[in-house]
Amino acid sequence: MGKFILIYKGEHNLNKDLLIIAPEYYSFVKDQTESIAIFFSNVKVLVRHNPIAEISTILPINSLTNFRKKNLINCINIPHNISVFPTPVYYAPLDFFYKRLGEQHFCAVNSIIRKNYFHFDLMHAHATWSSGYVGARLKDLYHVPFLVTAHGYDIYSLPFKDAIWKKKIEYVLNKADAVITVSQSNLKCIQKLDVDTPVYIIPNGFRSDLFSPREMAASRRVLGLPLDRKILLNVGNLEPVKGQKYLIDAVNEIIKERKDILCIVVGMGSEIRTLEKQILFQGLGEYVLLVGKKPHDEIPLWINACDIFVLPSLNEGNPTVMFEALGCGKPIIGTKVGGVPEVIFSEDYGLVVEPADIGDLADKIMMALDRKWDQKKILAYAKQFTWENIAKETLKVFTKISV
Repeated sequence: MGKFILIYKGEHNLNKDLLIIAPEYYSFVKDQTESIAIFFSNVKVLVRHNPIAEISTILPINSLTNFRKKNLINCINIPHNISVFPTPVYYAPLDFFYKRLGEQHFCAVNSIIRKNYFHFDLMHAHATWSSGYVGARLKDLYHVPFLVTAHGYDIYSLPFKDAIWKKKIEYVLNKADAVITVSQSNLKCIQKLDVDTPVYIIPNGFRSDLFSPREMAASRRVLGLPLDRKILLNVGNLEPVKGQKYLIDAVNEIIKERKDILCIVVGMGSEIRTLEKQILFQGLGEYVLLVGKKPHDEIPLWINACDIFVLPSLNEGNPTVMFEALGCGKPIIGTKVGGVPEVIFSEDYGLVVEPADIGDLADKIMMALDRKWDQKKILAYAKQFTWENIAKETLKVFTKISV
């Protein structure tokens, strides 16, 4: 059952039941939950799921693929004190309906709580909307302390779209007993709002048992990748904000200088057809591969097969995959957005570039390919970001609000 199976019996065990409301139980929520579960008696996770997304199993609607239930929930090797409950909520993916999603989500969650006679002493909501709204409403109903984590889009963009969104997100943050956010950049966004709740900065992390160094050549052989190419890797949803189009443009510039590179993009999303056309139009079929979405436990192979990990995002919170790459000892080329420059603050760990700047990205990739990186130094730095260490910091916040 994995290393998280035994319940922690030390002095820090809260001996309480935890309720988690989340938009997924697949990667970062799963890993964090299974790290912190050792400090609790029981953990119940309610994952919002839009059944409309299942249409993409029969119709080629790429924007819905990532939201299918199988891509949101992964219960492999789940600890025995964690239970995961899919929470169906029907809504159209439009701003008009998304603004009304909070109350629908709350009703769906509360129905499951009542039907199953859940007991819980603490709540943790991942993302201010709509999970955070659910937590705020449940706090009033059950009088249970409530912690919300503001991850990325839900705090750097959503509250600034219009006055209605601002009011909704401020309501959630002020109802919370504590707020966690993942970067100084996110904190600055919260400080622009009318919020009095204490805010703690705790970054994302990585599973050290899964993301660790492996021999590069062996990883490439397993994946059927060439041994004689310099491999650039990007892992992420194929959405405009993730900036893969700029990475492809940068590769088009790099091959004017050197032909020994291969750029691999792992992921699926609404931009897949646009990126395929871009690769075809620029004649980059030999240099850029879109390999689709891969299981989370296969990602370490792809990371260990690469020379450089690239994050060309236009905006971010604090991407988990950045820590996973560091955990494998890989240098990062990342844009100066969100928490990326806060983590890659030294050229010992990677290089940062201006977002949407193709020339800067191409130049920094070229520099990184020519540089001899100190893997031991990267690995030593990455240790602080293991989910075990992040869980201990999160536990401190739970302890503060549960007194």
